[in-house]
Amino acid sequence: MTSTTFSTDEKRAGRGSGRGRGARRGPAWRLWHRCLRSGTFRTLGPFVPVVALWWLLAALEVFPESFFAGPPAVVDKFGELMEKGILPGYLTDSLTRLCYGVGFGLLIGLPLGFAVAMSRVLRLACWPILLFFQAVADIAWLPIVIVWFGFSLTTVTFVIVYTIVFPLMLSVVAGVEQVPRELVRAARSLGAGRLRVFLEVIVPGALPSVAGGIRTGLGYGWRALVAAEIIVGTSGVGFMMFDARRVGDVSQVFLGMAVLGTLWYALDALILAPFERATVERWGMVRAMEADG
Repeated sequence: MTSTTFSTDEKRAGRGSGRGRGARRGPAWRLWHRCLRSGTFRTLGPFVPVVALWWLLAALEVFPESFFAGPPAVVDKFGELMEKGILPGYLTDSLTRLCYGVGFGLLIGLPLGFAVAMSRVLRLACWPILLFFQAVADIAWLPIVIVWFGFSLTTVTFVIVYTIVFPLMLSVVAGVEQVPRELVRAARSLGAGRLRVFLEVIVPGALPSVAGGIRTGLGYGWRALVAAEIIVGTSGVGFMMFDARRVGDVSQVFLGMAVLGTLWYALDALILAPFERATVERWGMVRAMEADG
């Protein structure tokens, strides 16, 4: 009892002394910790030094103005293209192509991934092919795809689908492999058939990995979209950047990069990351059970 009391008193004293040290660190320290607890600061704070350095390099004219546009020039170009309706139109075209590619990519990648994961024969037959095409860059397909489909939406959609399907399939296979075999045997011992085991054990257990695969695949698809628009596009943000290079408008190229990064960051932070986090929280009990075992 005495040792327990002493340890408790020591812990309280330690917490008290810690609070005392925090109080003695002054208002600047407390302000910093308050900022760290702010979601807005954690989101926008890391970009402040990047923009400040960008602004400083442009103001000091470290690089010629024709090669390096500063934030004021990019903001002016943003207002100009928004007023003319050019940027909204290009953004709409890019997002439409992305939606087509992602939709077809998910429709193809998810069923094929589960089929390969659940069938030993398909796994042995298809695994070398998956690894081979995973290593072939999407841009390498553009020459032959242009011959097949021309400069069309089909060409861009093909490239995005190709980029998404293989990472997604590999994530599905990895997710199915993470499902503990004990859960499958327990479900079968309780009388569950193959379909019920698949729907109620395999799929929920693989969902955390599948969610991560979707997030990764969309990131690859976004970059493939921009590359395809630069090479074969007649509209879209990638085409806007390439066309600006042709006329020597560096500020428009910088604007395209800023728009692409901002749009993807917002898409990932508002949709993909919460989706993955919610999936892991909802179905992550398989990993927890496996760790406990």
